[in-house]
Amino acid sequence: MKLRGALLLFVAALIASSAWAQGDAAFEARLQALEKELRCLVCQNQTLADSSAGLAEDLRREVRSLARSGKTDAEIKAFLVARYGDFVLYKPPVKATTWVLWFGPFALLAGGAIVWWMIPRGRRTVGRGAAVAADGLPRPDAMARARALLDDTPAH
Repeated sequence: MKLRGALLLFVAALIASSAWAQGDAAFEARLQALEKELRCLVCQNQTLADSSAGLAEDLRREVRSLARSGKTDAEIKAFLVARYGDFVLYKPPVKATTWVLWFGPFALLAGGAIVWWMIPRGRRTVGRGAAVAADGLPRPDAMARARALLDDTPAH
């Protein structure tokens, strides 16, 4: 009888641990998904899940603590945004304070394209008064003007 009771207790413990492990696996999956939506504050372009920085470990512990206390993902994000700003979100919302983050790269790219387009055009254009042709030799009309100027100058 004692063996049967011990066996029953063992089976009940296995079932309970299996259910707990499945619940824990869902919790871990939720945390990993949330950490992929948050940015490491000290690393360049890394999520909280990918970073190995000390601050990232602290933030992961904080996220885990908030999640264990029953906070939703939205509440955890709101807490971190209130503390660290929109930069903590890997994909910050488009609003007036984040326009530079969203549209700055496109503006810089457009400005660079305009500069690239304007500068080579100015260098390729040979002015009307240029004394040297495109092949590097003196232009005949420039040479004639130079001779005329030299012939007209009075001798001292």
